Parts: sequence; structure tokens; C-alpha cells
Amino acid sequence: MGSSVKVMLSHNFCHFEISKTTDQDVDNKTIDDMRKDCMRLADKAVKQYQIAKDKASEKAANDFERRELETEVERILKIPESERTATQKAKVKALEDHEYWKRYDYDYEDDQDY
Repeated sequence: MGSSVKVMLSHNFCHFEISKTTDQDVDNKTIDDMRKDCMRLADKAVKQYQIAKDKASEKAANDFERRELETEVERILKIPESERTATQKAKVKALEDHEYWKRYDYDYEDDQDY
């Protein structure tokens, strides 16, 4: 006789479902440990979902700022490089630096313990 545990968690109109199954005979403590593992995974999924959602909101806000910066850099590039201010040079560099914008991406890495 095996055992199965399923945890369902709803958060912000999203549903997270985690299940564990074993074909072995197990005692109630093992079943309870399986349940706790499932709940921890569901909690982790919710936390990662919230991080990703927050990052997406930040990215949307920054997309507007980036479009403004692109327009400004187009104007700056018409100025000879020797006549550009330090601020203008920094804006050109920021736009060129793809890694600067990539920091708003989130890929659900397991870099934190939950």
C-alpha cells in the first residue's frame, strides 16, 4: 500500500499544486514529512512567482525610461564625441550596455533558500 500527498495553494489568482507519491508502506510521520515538503515547495513557488511579477512590473516601468533614453541618445550621437558632457557620455554607455538592462530579468534560479 502506497501513500500520496497533494498540496494546492492559491495566490493572486494563480494556483500552485505540488504532489508526492510513494509505493512503499510508510508511517504517518513520513506522510506528514511529505506534506511539509510539498508545502515548502508550494511556498517557494509563490515567493518566486511574486519576485518574477515584481521584476516584470519594474521592467515595464523601465521600458518607458529606456525609450526616452534612446530618443535622447539619438540626439547626443549627433554631437561630436569631443564636445559631449560626462553625463551625455554616460547615457550613451548605459544604452550600449546590454547587461544593464538584463538585470531586470528573473529566471527562477534557486539562489535563495526558502
